[in-house]
Amino acid sequence: METPTSCQRTSGMPVHKYRRYEKFPLPDRRWPDRMPERAPLWASVDLRDGNQALIDPMDMDRRWAMYRLLLRMGFKEIEVGFPLSSQADRDFTRAVIEQDAIPDDVTIQVMSPIRDGMIEETVRCVRGAPRVILQIYNPTSAAQRRVVFGMSREEVKRLALVGAGRALRLRDSLPGTEIQLQYGTESFTQTEPEFALEVCNAVLDLWRPEPAEGCRIVLPSTVECYPPHEFADRIEWMHRNLSHREAIILSLHQHNDRGSGIASAELALLAGADRVEGTLFGNGERAGNVDLVTLAMNLYSQGIDPGLDLSFLDEARQIVEYCNRLPVPPRHPWVGDFVYTSFAGSHQDAISKGLAERGTDEGRCWDVPYLPVDPRDVGRDYQALIRINQQSGKGGIAYLMKQEHGYVLPRRLQIELAAVVQARSEATGEVTPERLLRWFTDEYLTTGAADPTAPSDAEARLTPRDVVVQPPGTAAANGAGADWKVYVEAADGTTVRWGVGEGATQDEARGRALRSAVRRLAAATHTGPEEH
Repeated sequence: METPTSCQRTSGMPVHKYRRYEKFPLPDRRWPDRMPERAPLWASVDLRDGNQALIDPMDMDRRWAMYRLLLRMGFKEIEVGFPLSSQADRDFTRAVIEQDAIPDDVTIQVMSPIRDGMIEETVRCVRGAPRVILQIYNPTSAAQRRVVFGMSREEVKRLALVGAGRALRLRDSLPGTEIQLQYGTESFTQTEPEFALEVCNAVLDLWRPEPAEGCRIVLPSTVECYPPHEFADRIEWMHRNLSHREAIILSLHQHNDRGSGIASAELALLAGADRVEGTLFGNGERAGNVDLVTLAMNLYSQGIDPGLDLSFLDEARQIVEYCNRLPVPPRHPWVGDFVYTSFAGSHQDAISKGLAERGTDEGRCWDVPYLPVDPRDVGRDYQALIRINQQSGKGGIAYLMKQEHGYVLPRRLQIELAAVVQARSEATGEVTPERLLRWFTDEYLTTGAADPTAPSDAEARLTPRDVVVQPPGTAAANGAGADWKVYVEAADGTTVRWGVGEGATQDEARGRALRSAVRRLAAATHTGPEEH
């Protein structure tokens, strides 16, 4: 008997070109038993890593818009550029400093590769800044040692120490400027872990940092190479074995090549990392940098203060789209157009009931089906929660009719209206609240009589099965108005239809509802309404 694996069809793809990652042995790993307790230190690299990945890099106006947004959201560490990569980066770095645009609690970051003269020139570019993180880096992976640099391990480590020595000598070279040092092993994920540790510890032993100095080691997932749990094992091992661990900040810099950058960052934080570099909504090279908004919202949804102001995410998304000239997808976590929206009828019904059950009690923990957070917390309202198409059910339609237009529909009328909407929406796709009201008006609020206030013989013969009266102002919606609303269910033999009426008085509304029911019953039985 063949096993399930042997029955699988082969793809014909050239899988022989690729090899699996080598599992890192960490049998006593501790991170799986930990829970997140606090937000990490956030560091935005939108203006450097994000900007360099754009087809059309930001001009000065867009850089300033992004910088102001980051400050407004509460970022305390912002990488403003790579001053030696372009004149535009140098100009913006100088503009932020010279225009005194760095708040007292914010530190800017710049970066420099370890090459002759580049660290010195980078430091000259930040003259006058109150606080600066000076990041130096060199690639350490086996592939780059062999292909790009033609260096041995010892030569790569020596290069790191040369750069670290220069940065240390320059740390106190600018009067009035506090320089905090950060070293990164570029391509950490593709570097042998024991060699990455050897290089980082050599740099730290040279710097001999004190806790107050804000010294950092960053371990970049420059290319995401293996699953999140494997990355967490390596981060925990580094966390345990780094020299001067109590005096340094261990930072992450995630990319998203495998689509699991957020998960890798979350697990790596459990494994001992203190800080995360990333971008708003995940812009960056290739598949992007780690999305700091999603990471922060994930914490927020678990009752952990994210340390960032996320109360205006729609506005933030619009600013980022302007700056990057790239759209944020409609299904993007937490901020996409559709992420708090349901089309499916069962989801709509559950959301509607959950919101109704919760009421206005803000002291309760949030527990509404299909909504992991209260959309109002991030600047959304409830108007866009439920969208109508042919998949929608009575609950969602009834919710919109109440919230948008002020009609509190009886349950059996909800069922009837859902069938009407589903039939009509087959040809139109999504139904806007305005179109929904137009269909409801055409279907239910038209009496079919020349004089809608005059009773008909058919109405006189009609025996309502159910009459529901809705006084003025009983639905919290702009469309509630000052009119009475009456819903009448009537039968003609086995045919049952609802009629709806509105009026300045209850009697007027009831009369209109009866005439509506007569018209709809007549249309259903193909007899036509009586004329009078």
